[in-house]
Amino acid sequence: MSEKRTGGFGRLLTGAAWVALLLALWLWGHDIAEEPISTAPVTGDVKPSGRPPAHGLLPAHSPLPGAAPQTLAIRAMGLRAPIEGHGLDPQGGVEAPSYDRPNTVAWYKDGPAPGAVGAAVLVGHVDTKTSRGVFYELSTVKPGLKVNVVRKDGSTAEFTVEDVAVVPRDHFDADKAYGPKDPKRAELRLVTCGGEYDRERHEYTANIVVSAYLTGTTGAPATPAPVPAQQSAEPAESPEHADADEGEGADSGES
Repeated sequence: MSEKRTGGFGRLLTGAAWVALLLALWLWGHDIAEEPISTAPVTGDVKPSGRPPAHGLLPAHSPLPGAAPQTLAIRAMGLRAPIEGHGLDPQGGVEAPSYDRPNTVAWYKDGPAPGAVGAAVLVGHVDTKTSRGVFYELSTVKPGLKVNVVRKDGSTAEFTVEDVAVVPRDHFDADKAYGPKDPKRAELRLVTCGGEYDRERHEYTANIVVSAYLTGTTGAPATPAPVPAQQSAEPAESPEHADADEGEGADSGES
């Protein structure tokens, strides 16, 4: 992205808050301050948002407890970038990373965390006046690609790309483009500018939206939700029996 613009997020909200934040997504890519160093990768061959996910992908993993993200890694692209938590700017959009840090990714920190239930959104520049941005090659992503997010709890949330779309700025369905595809899953959106660069209007004509979903996790295990103690009228068990039961409970909690 080579402009003073705002980003977006995919958390499904209700009422005025949802409408306002969808507007912020639509504004992403407007009010460009400078022309890009070069035209971003052409992405006109990508179908609009709404096409069915590719078949043969991995099953979804259960959502994780919330934990802030630290690093985005896409091995196939040679991408490894720090993630900053951002809120809204004075215009009501998600604050983008500074142009001094074009290889940094912004996470909308008031939305879902990557790996938690809902659609977490990460936004990044496609380019600036002097250099390529962190998401310059985002339009080349294909379904099935692995995307990892290292989290502050020590775990790594592993996502699989299921859809890549070019979403035109005019007459697009923001809810379909940025809302969760399945409200029970942990999903991820990677968003940057795409389409053609309109030099007269000083803005890109579309957004690139990569949709992925949680398919695994590695690293430090997430803390499971507390399990209520079982009530029993039987006499207290021997220590040996109690230890065996506790071991079974621990195993079931990790699965």
